Amino acid sequence: MIEAIQEVDQQWFLWLNSFHTPFLDQLMAWVTNKYTWFPFYLLLAVALILKFRWEGVRICALLGIVILFCDQLTSGAMKPFFERLRPCHNPSIASLVHLVEGCGGKYGFASSHAANAFGLATACWLFLRSWSHYFIWGFLWAVVVSYSRIYMGVHYPLDILVGAFIGVVLAWLVYQSYQRMKPALFRTLPEKYR
Repeated sequence: MIEAIQEVDQQWFLWLNSFHTPFLDQLMAWVTNKYTWFPFYLLLAVALILKFRWEGVRICALLGIVILFCDQLTSGAMKPFFERLRPCHNPSIASLVHLVEGCGGKYGFASSHAANAFGLATACWLFLRSWSHYFIWGFLWAVVVSYSRIYMGVHYPLDILVGAFIGVVLAWLVYQSYQRMKPALFRTLPEKYR
C-alpha cells in the first residue's frame, strides 16, 4: 500500500515538475526563496501594530508561534524521523527531475515551506478576517509557494499536502488556544495593554 502511494506520488511529481520555462525558473526561484517575503512580513507586522496596538503585538507573536511550531514539527521532527529522500536525492528518479537550484537537505517529508505558508495564511485569516476579507487571498499565496517546491524539484506532492495540513491544523490550534485564554489574559493585564 505504501509503495503504491509512493509510486503515484512520484508520477504526480514528475508530471507537475515537467512544466518549466526559463521565465518560470526565475519566477519560482524568487517565490520559493524565504527572504523574498521578509518585506511583506515586516509590512504586515507594522500594519497590525499600528492598527491594533497591543492586540497587534500579540497577533504578531501568535503568527510567529504558528510558524515556529510548523517549522519545528516538519523540519525538526518529521524529516529526520521519516527520512524520505527528496526527489532530487532519490537515485531512481533524480535524472528525470528538473532541478532549478540546489537540492537542499537530504529529506523532504513533510514540506516546511508548505506548513509555514499554510500556517501563516490560516492564522492571518482566523485572526484578521474581521478586519479585512482580503486575507482569504493568503491561501492562494500559500498554494503558489507550495507548488514552487515541486517546480524546484525538491518536494513530492504528498510532502506538500501533509505540510499544508499541518500548517492549517497548527494555526487553528493556536487560534483556539488564544481564544480560550484571552478572557483570563485580559483580566490580568493593565488597561493600557488590552
